[in-house]
Amino acid sequence: MNNLGIETLDFVYVIGDAYVDHPSFGPAIISRVLERAGFSVGIIAQPDWHSCEDFRRLGKPRLGFLVSGGNMDSMVNHYTASKKRRNTDLYSPGGEIGHRPDRAVIVYCNRIREAYGKNVPIIIGGIEASLRRFAHYDYWSDRVRRSILIDSGANLLTFGMGERQTEEIADLLNSGVSIRDIKHVPGTMYLESDKESLPFSCVIVPDYDAVSTDKKAYAKATILQYKEQDAISGKPVAQLDRDFYLVQNPPAKPLSTEELDAVYALPFMRTYHPMYESQGGIPAIKEVQFSLTSCRGCFGACNFCALSFHQGRTVTSRSHESLLDEAELLTKQKGFAGYIHDVGGPTANFRNASCKGQLLHGVCKERQCLFPTPCKNLEVDHQDYLDLLRKLRKVKGVKRVFVRSGIRYDYLLYDKDDTFFTELCKHHISGQLKVAPEHISDHVLHLMGKPSKKVYQKFSEKYYTINEKLNKKQFLVPYLMSSHPGSRLEDAIALAEFLRDNHLNPEQVQDFYPTPGSLSTCMYYTGLDPRTMEPVYVPKTYQEKQMQRALLQYKRPENYHLVYQALKSAGRLDLVGNSAKCLISYPKGEKHNGKTVERKTGFRKSQRRNETGSRKDDRGGYATRSGGRHRGK
Repeated sequence: MNNLGIETLDFVYVIGDAYVDHPSFGPAIISRVLERAGFSVGIIAQPDWHSCEDFRRLGKPRLGFLVSGGNMDSMVNHYTASKKRRNTDLYSPGGEIGHRPDRAVIVYCNRIREAYGKNVPIIIGGIEASLRRFAHYDYWSDRVRRSILIDSGANLLTFGMGERQTEEIADLLNSGVSIRDIKHVPGTMYLESDKESLPFSCVIVPDYDAVSTDKKAYAKATILQYKEQDAISGKPVAQLDRDFYLVQNPPAKPLSTEELDAVYALPFMRTYHPMYESQGGIPAIKEVQFSLTSCRGCFGACNFCALSFHQGRTVTSRSHESLLDEAELLTKQKGFAGYIHDVGGPTANFRNASCKGQLLHGVCKERQCLFPTPCKNLEVDHQDYLDLLRKLRKVKGVKRVFVRSGIRYDYLLYDKDDTFFTELCKHHISGQLKVAPEHISDHVLHLMGKPSKKVYQKFSEKYYTINEKLNKKQFLVPYLMSSHPGSRLEDAIALAEFLRDNHLNPEQVQDFYPTPGSLSTCMYYTGLDPRTMEPVYVPKTYQEKQMQRALLQYKRPENYHLVYQALKSAGRLDLVGNSAKCLISYPKGEKHNGKTVERKTGFRKSQRRNETGSRKDDRGGYATRSGGRHRGK
């Protein structure tokens, strides 16, 4: 501050992550955008929250404090789906845990209030604030919590990506407008004490007292909130919480291509602060250091994903010129070996809005673009993405360009032109393509908002056919999820049989995680599908979750007893034995056909062969262990 001639900072930004000045980290973007607008920003990264001392280090800001929990919700950062404490924090020095508190946004705001009193403006944002902006089910305390705006004591909440609304708030504060009078900015949420002052055409959802005691009211509030998350068609939403109304303005308009280009052209240092070097650096940078973010938004709208609630369903993209400039910049970075690790975003092969009507009227409130079948107005076109990848391959110093951030396989399958699919397999896969069918039970897939099993099977067949024509032995690796609402033991067993028939042995399985801001979390808490209000079976006991997960990794010896128990509970002991259809063999010590089983593992010998290799499947393609790593990745 002394070197820059700054006596008082305009803003002080308190963040839960270590400071990484890279465009994949939200606080870096927000601070650089404010800097571009002429405001000075000081950052207090991972302060010691046990006292107010660290929060006073940069003094009282002229305009206010900004607070973010970081790139992840602090509770998700700290705990697994089974509520066990994680061993590492990729956003902290050396991956060490303990650098941020649980519920970081609330704790930081309380410390700021202790240090500077009630009159200093506090604006909260980032993923933690965005997804907890209404009364919400909190998995870790197993209850409905109040809005984080109330619990934190902040003045204003920004939701979504944040650049547009944060800059507008800064301009208003700088012009002398009180934080208490800023109630009209899109993409923000504020408190209102007078019902008569609520915005015109405001949608009023069930209040906090109702949603915290009545699960039907919670489900109703959830779907009403979801329908208003569009910058064009969305209306203001209000929820009464005792003496105050929480008021959400419509979402901010997504940044245009030109605006996105301008953001990514800002002078990021593209690495973590050098003060972390002696502590081992910040591990999270490794995944994104040599990757390119090409788009934002996702019209896929899976029910277990909070992207629709945060970024929205409207896709916007950066220009080819902007991405080529960044690619050339990567080639000059220390450690760049010629490989661009990824070119994508929430969904890599979404580069444009799903249809022209979406740009004029906003997204449909009663219809999704891809689910349960593709909308008749859906425009399927990979030409722009294909042209971009072709240009990136020609950048001097670039050897390979990979796509890793998630191909939406059903959208790719709906493209009648196979040119992109062929070039994807030929140039942009390093031995395997990871896609996310998530399950194979159509009942579960419907609750997930995913396409039917047949769609994935058609995609798989086409993938192996294209690779065979290219004379490439590349693998298809499915991301799978256990214990999603609607998944019974019989569904998990059906998935295990699918893995058996396709010779897949997933090393990693994702348990459903009821994080704030998703429709699936609403199903988990209420036992209702908020779209239809029909009952949904929810696997909640620890034992059942363990059994469902074990079934997806039934070949592991340590899972044998859980798999056996699951098969016995479901009445599927026909899958226990020595025939080819069986998942596991008979338990040791039991008598079958007059003989005592001697095998120690309880698994068929045939299941143990080729455990680490690949073998040809019935389609003439190849399969290998899911999650295996290959050279060049």
